[in-house]
Formats: sequence, structure tokens, C-alpha cells
Amino acid sequence: MNMQVLDADRDASGGYKVDVTRSERVGRVSSEWFSRPDDERFLSLGELAAMVRGRADHSRSRLVETSRIHVEASRSNAERLALVLPGADAPVEPNHWSFGQLAAQIGAPAAYLRQLPAALAGINLQYGLTAHRAEQIKTYETANGRVELRAVTGQD
Repeated sequence: MNMQVLDADRDASGGYKVDVTRSERVGRVSSEWFSRPDDERFLSLGELAAMVRGRADHSRSRLVETSRIHVEASRSNAERLALVLPGADAPVEPNHWSFGQLAAQIGAPAAYLRQLPAALAGINLQYGLTAHRAEQIKTYETANGRVELRAVTGQD
């Protein structure tokens, strides 16, 4: 492996100098950062670590049997789907990732279910959870104003 050190002079503050004439500007990086939701924009690794630590403090995991999960959908809001897990105080709302994982558990195409109104997707999901062989899964939930289902995995 060849490695070449190019002009590693330090400036007066003790940091390394950056020669901006030797680089190229990639606007895609900043546009991707600006297009992220507020909770995914961090100015430092310390801010990111603090957010992840806070999320971990408000998270929990539980082991549930798929046939005992109850799916709720509101006819008044075609975008909202909630799951009632055994032993849970309140319904949990799946995020995009966990919905896909739950659909994969029952062998349903998540991309197709996402196109359906929540009530119809809920009916299909409920049928798959009760008719599918009952197995235990692990759920990861985060409470941050509302309870969000962040992931669904196998029990191990």
C-alpha cells in the first residue's frame, strides 16, 4: 500500500492547514444534509452520540408472539396504522423500516402494502399475523412523545 503525505504543515492554532485549491466541491453532500429531517441533522459527533444515548434511554425491547399482535387502523386517517402488542400500555406506530420487517415476517410485499389505505393494509397484516405460523419476535420500541416501533427481528 502506497501512501503519500502531502503538505502536513500546521497553522498557528495547532490544527492542520487545508489547501482548498487541491480539492473539489461536492454540493451533493450538503444538499443531502439539508434535506434530512431535523432529528437527523447533527453538527458534531457529540450531538449524534447524545441523541443516540437519549433514544436508548427511552427505548425498550420485548418478546411477543406474532399471533397475539393486534393491528388497528383508523378509517378517518388513511395514513395511520398502529399495533397493539401484548402487555403494552399504548398502541405503537411502526416506522417505515419496522413495517417492512413485519411484512417480511408474514411473507407480504411491504411495497404493495404501503400503497394501500391503512385500513386495508391493516386487514392484510392482521390476517397474515394470525394465519401465519405463530412465532416469537423481538420488537424494539422508542417512546418520544409517541411510541414508535423501530424494528422487528427474530427472537435471537
